Amino acid sequence: MNSVSEFLTIDCGIGDGVDVELEVKRSRFLTRLHRVTSEETARAVIEGRRSEFFNARHHCSAFVLGPEARTARSSDDGEPAGTAGVPMLNVLTSNHLTDVVAVVTRYFGGIKLGTGGLVRAYSEAVAQAVAAAGTRRVELCSLLGIDVDFAGIGALEDSLRGSILPSGAAVVVVGVDWGDRARITVAVPVTATSEFDAFLSALSAGSLAATPTGQRWVDHPG
Repeated sequence: MNSVSEFLTIDCGIGDGVDVELEVKRSRFLTRLHRVTSEETARAVIEGRRSEFFNARHHCSAFVLGPEARTARSSDDGEPAGTAGVPMLNVLTSNHLTDVVAVVTRYFGGIKLGTGGLVRAYSEAVAQAVAAAGTRRVELCSLLGIDVDFAGIGALEDSLRGSILPSGAAVVVVGVDWGDRARITVAVPVTATSEFDAFLSALSAGSLAATPTGQRWVDHPG
């Protein structure tokens, strides 16, 4: 059972993200911020940057995973301890983000930044990437199936698509299946299933009811 019903991530599809560059005293900080859903894919993004910029000295990283942000990892990758990975991770957590990985590749410019300068530079590099990506809300939804005669499926789908419940919760039409009758499946926030039942009853004058068929995390781009 999920104990959270929504979380924030970057405003990108899974596997996508943004790249930004920051220069501080001739050192170049190249940041890749990607949306991921597993530690395996997070580490693949990190290794991808290491391969792409193989001549860089540092590929510092941080990632947070899971709806409850229970998995959090960071690496200084050769920078002085605590000057890169943890500051990067702090930017992600302070923005309440999860399912995201940040990799900052540094090319040294010949001028030492000092520990405070490194902390500020790595933090700013990730903060700029977060600002460039934006955020989106991901909400746990109940999947509800509604069986209806073929003659009525078009009107029902039109009525449901884009509907907003009185609480402001959105109804998302997931799809239509065809069998002996048509079944339209919708996704509704888990916190609004009772409200949707009342909405559907009013819409159909009590002739239709929804059957729970599962749950799904649904993006609300931002």
